[in-house]
Amino acid sequence: MKLLIFAFFGGAHLLSLCSGKAIYKNGISKRTFQEMKEEIASYGDVAKAIINLAVYGKAQNRSYERLALLVDTVGPRLSGSKNLEKAIQIMYQNLQQDGLENVHLEPVRIPHWERGEESAVMLEPRIHKIAILGLGSSIGTPPEGITAEVLVVTSFDELQRRASEARGKIVVYNQPYINYSRTVQYRTQGAVEAAKVGAVASLIRSVASLSIYSPHTGIQEYQDGVPKIPTACITVEDAEMMSRMASRGIKIVIQLKMGAKTYPDTDSFNTVAEITGSKYPEQVVLVSGHLDSWDVGQGAMDDGGGAFISWEALSLIKDLGLRPKRTLRLVLWTAEEQGGVGAFQYYQLHKVNISNYSLVMESDTGTFLPTGLQFTGSEKARAIMEEVMSLLQPLNITQVLSHGEGTDINFWIQAGVPGASLLDDLYKYFFFHHSHGDTMTVMDPKQMNVAAAVWAVVSYVVADMEEMLPRS
Repeated sequence: MKLLIFAFFGGAHLLSLCSGKAIYKNGISKRTFQEMKEEIASYGDVAKAIINLAVYGKAQNRSYERLALLVDTVGPRLSGSKNLEKAIQIMYQNLQQDGLENVHLEPVRIPHWERGEESAVMLEPRIHKIAILGLGSSIGTPPEGITAEVLVVTSFDELQRRASEARGKIVVYNQPYINYSRTVQYRTQGAVEAAKVGAVASLIRSVASLSIYSPHTGIQEYQDGVPKIPTACITVEDAEMMSRMASRGIKIVIQLKMGAKTYPDTDSFNTVAEITGSKYPEQVVLVSGHLDSWDVGQGAMDDGGGAFISWEALSLIKDLGLRPKRTLRLVLWTAEEQGGVGAFQYYQLHKVNISNYSLVMESDTGTFLPTGLQFTGSEKARAIMEEVMSLLQPLNITQVLSHGEGTDINFWIQAGVPGASLLDDLYKYFFFHHSHGDTMTVMDPKQMNVAAAVWAVVSYVVADMEEMLPRS
């Protein structure tokens, strides 16, 4: 990919660009789309200056170094853990030291689950230690464990067809990986469906696009009126091996031990910082990622990268002496992995001001080299976002695709606020997702620089345009 180098533009010059007069009458725009295009095009020098600073200038590799310091120091950050609360306090101090405004913590209540000691051993037809990761909110086994014969299935349909064989057994799912959104149902619903037919536990093939014998954890959901059974993920390799054994008619017996426990909800915080708007400070462009992670690896990719390019976006804008007309608000969510728990409580607290939110942005699918922006909003808003993304032509990243949703911003999008998420190599993302492999080794500082530049350009321009993005 060809990258162009640009001269640095001083902050004073940048502040003089793109000033505009009010163009509203009774809350309705009087401008033509051509006039909006011209306004956006006038941000070309600003975009080049952001790119220059992030990719080639003094800020290059900053988001990577900041992230490495946090995750090497704190490690993984599971909801309810001391690690997460330590990370929140560190970030609170970091954002203050960075000179951002209105840095504060907003209290929330979040789930507290711990996996404890866990193991699985295949006893028949041979002794084989099985790598497992218990799934979030799973119950544990009795201290002596559960020893039972295995029923291997490849789908919920097959489980239903063989329901008479499932009672008293451990159901092993060896579902093929199609894509994450379609395949993840086996992780979230596998225990419930197995319990409905009398199984005593369930083991789910990890939802991963590639495996090097590493299980992937994640949240699972029990259902009222259905017995709760222990559930964990196993590696792709072990799921396929047991499937081959079962197809030959070989009896498989597993002993499963899980010390998982769920504790009462605990106190935590969403972490917030701002660059206050110069003209419409009550209006908001929200930039976000989540600070929590699962309790394996370092949570560097999911979602340390997204959280830190969101912080970096505000840092870049501040460093250039820019102050957009609207407030740029950074939110580092808590307990996203448990279903957007912190984000839902933020929405409940702030939705009274929903008309003042121009755009909500979340990066939570990795910070590999971006290929574009995913966006959900009206056709008029999409047309505007396409013009904004054209400012990133120097990086050859201009696509605007559909599906801008993210777990933490969906509440706003469903209420009509335009939403955006960063798109990069999802296939690679699911190599490491929710596994011991999610470490700083996955991260590339140069790719993070580019991701931060995209994030900063989009958030700044949308925050500084004279009008908010139109809604449906």
